[in-house]
Amino acid sequence: MAKLSHYDSRGAVKMVDVGAKPATRRTAVAHAFLRISPAALRAIRGLKNPKGSPFEIARIAGILAAKRTAGLIPLCHPLPISHADVRARARARGVEISASVSTTAPTGVEMEALTAAAVAALTIYDMTKALDRGMEITQLHLVEKRGGRSGTYRRRRKERSHG
Repeated sequence: MAKLSHYDSRGAVKMVDVGAKPATRRTAVAHAFLRISPAALRAIRGLKNPKGSPFEIARIAGILAAKRTAGLIPLCHPLPISHADVRARARARGVEISASVSTTAPTGVEMEALTAAAVAALTIYDMTKALDRGMEITQLHLVEKRGGRSGTYRRRRKERSHG
């Protein structure tokens, strides 16, 4: 089992020192799914939401969240984000969200991608809650990460589940 990097030998919480690590190109992709009632999904697809397009606002909110992750997750390092993109797509039972983030830094952007996907899902929830208060945010997970000492990670097909 890998050692948890955010704890010292006594079990105290610590911020990882990445100062000696080389700055390399790193990317991460995260996924979230928002389950929505069929009626609410039809309204979103028909752009009949009284607050405007939830997908475009969610895209902007997710990008902003990626850039502000260090202010939300206590032990994350502030990173120079070179690219962030968030996409929301209507699917059969809800909205699929994909967030990708890139940097050239001494640590990865997995948390930034996950935060972007989560905030995008929350934004769509906020903008459409008048249509369906029973929405459910599910399947928040890392799809892929590249770069750094640990190399590439891709979520195995078996691990994937789609709404």
